[in-house]
Amino acid sequence: MNYLITIIGPTAIGKTSLSIALAQHFGCDIISCDSRQFFKEMRVGTAVPNEEELNSAPHHFIQNKSIHESYSVGDFEQEAIAKLDELFLKNNVQIMVGGSGLYVDAVLKGFDDFPEINENIRKQINADFEILGIDYLQQKLKKSDPVYYQKLSVENPQTLQNPQRMKRFVEVCLGSGKPYSSFIGQKKNSRHFTPIVLGLEADRAIMYDRINQRVDLMMNEGLLAEAEQLFPHQQLNALQTVGYRELFDYFTGKISLDFAIEEIKKNTRRFAKRQITWFKRSENATWFDYQVDRKKIIEHIENQFIIHNS
Repeated sequence: MNYLITIIGPTAIGKTSLSIALAQHFGCDIISCDSRQFFKEMRVGTAVPNEEELNSAPHHFIQNKSIHESYSVGDFEQEAIAKLDELFLKNNVQIMVGGSGLYVDAVLKGFDDFPEINENIRKQINADFEILGIDYLQQKLKKSDPVYYQKLSVENPQTLQNPQRMKRFVEVCLGSGKPYSSFIGQKKNSRHFTPIVLGLEADRAIMYDRINQRVDLMMNEGLLAEAEQLFPHQQLNALQTVGYRELFDYFTGKISLDFAIEEIKKNTRRFAKRQITWFKRSENATWFDYQVDRKKIIEHIENQFIIHNS
């Protein structure tokens, strides 16, 4: 039986450190599912593991793409599953780590099948959005799929403010003539592994302090220079990311550098809260304090081997 040890939790909680310790213990590789660490131009601002960490265990899907490439969560799902199939031939235990909930779900559960959408519909939605804004997308979804709109309003209201996600919902509704929700749960994805999901958590004050310290460290390590180099490409989807957006506003003179840094900290804290909300819905996840003795985590994992093999 194959096992995919999956480490989840908010940013700056210590997932990388734990993943390396477990990879060394089990003699296996690490699959990264941080949707921004894929991009080689975004090293400092995405807290890519340092050279020593990368050399401590084999890593995959870190800085393997360019911000100029089109790379979707569906692309990642296919590539990650193919890589895992290859890795499981060498070792029946592998590790996946990252804070991008959608990408974690893509590997563990897979995606539903959605219809191909006519490019003209997509272009029209983009054009209408540029003129009418997020309200247009919200009203379109509310009319086309009131059930899904209501579900998002209650369970995930921040998604209603996400233009990329909302455009996708609306284009499926308009392109298929069916509610977006009608395509959810129709496809059963088979996986050739058993997931063992581990969550790391801390008191909110501790988590926020760790985030603030990380932002200061990023600034010391050259985030400002990295963002300045990327500034000409600020419209790219990959760069619509906390840590870069705020510095782009500084470069255009909208805000001061000190204010930009405080905004990065604030927006990263908000992002961490959203990560917790997403991951706390994870089925069968076992949560540990971020400072727990790693021997207890290893013991928990090895007990899962026994349970699933009995």
